[in-house]
Amino acid sequence: QIIVDDDDSKVWSLYDAGPRSIRCPLIFLPPVSGTADVFFQQILALTGWGYRVIALQYPVYWDHLEFCDGFRKLLDHLQLDKVHLFGASLGGFLAQKFAEYTHKSPRVQSLILCNAFSDTSIFNQTWTANSFWLMPAFMLKKIVLGNFASGPLDPEMADGIDFMVDRLESLGQSELASRLTLNCQNSYVEPHKIRDIPVTIMDVFDQSALSTEAKEEMYKLYPNARRAHLKTGGNFPYLCRSAEVNLYIQIHLLQFHGTRYAAIDPSMVRADELEVQKISLHTSNEQEEQ
Repeated sequence: QIIVDDDDSKVWSLYDAGPRSIRCPLIFLPPVSGTADVFFQQILALTGWGYRVIALQYPVYWDHLEFCDGFRKLLDHLQLDKVHLFGASLGGFLAQKFAEYTHKSPRVQSLILCNAFSDTSIFNQTWTANSFWLMPAFMLKKIVLGNFASGPLDPEMADGIDFMVDRLESLGQSELASRLTLNCQNSYVEPHKIRDIPVTIMDVFDQSALSTEAKEEMYKLYPNARRAHLKTGGNFPYLCRSAEVNLYIQIHLLQFHGTRYAAIDPSMVRADELEVQKISLHTSNEQEEQ
């Protein structure tokens, strides 16, 4: 746990795993309901392959600027000059805002945006954003749970949702209220400020909290982004489709191997292995489409 602000109540909790010699790690930012450990499948797999990954849990921040400032201080504290960011849902929005916030002295080397959005108005909650702080925890939890999938699900997706419900229960009123405020406060991403950053957009084709319009908007904002589509995975593909998500993360980070922005220990790079994985993923996707 790390405190970087003058306010002692603002505590960042994080898991930092993998080789510390790596100076440009991959940092995971969770969704509204998530804690740092929702990315345990990524931490286990990626560190096993030689990557350095950090999964974060944010303190209570009530606006995007305050969050960005706190996050910058955290990176300074960790002595990280540049990082790759994987953001899920709200985490993806905050990752884009941070890249925008630091565009004059860039701190973000690349972005992986999972079920992310670029404009908070899609939730039609901007008018209630200022009242979340007043609501009791059970009401806030109800709002979040309203976006979780219901109906018959495969066992992995059901387990993923159970896990997220459990993490949601562990969050206090102010944590939840502040995240919902960040999620719904009137704000949007200014793409011209982050045009040069390599982006992978990861989304699912089955039911998730994101509308088709929100996804289309992301594709328009980042016309050159790589796209990582998962046929299924719902709101939390990193939990219930972790093998696919981990492979897409590796493919995204492959472009930095051999540079000083590599997130992997150079001695662990085995390009031939990854090529085989890429081909097998491509083949399985083609078979699914037929």
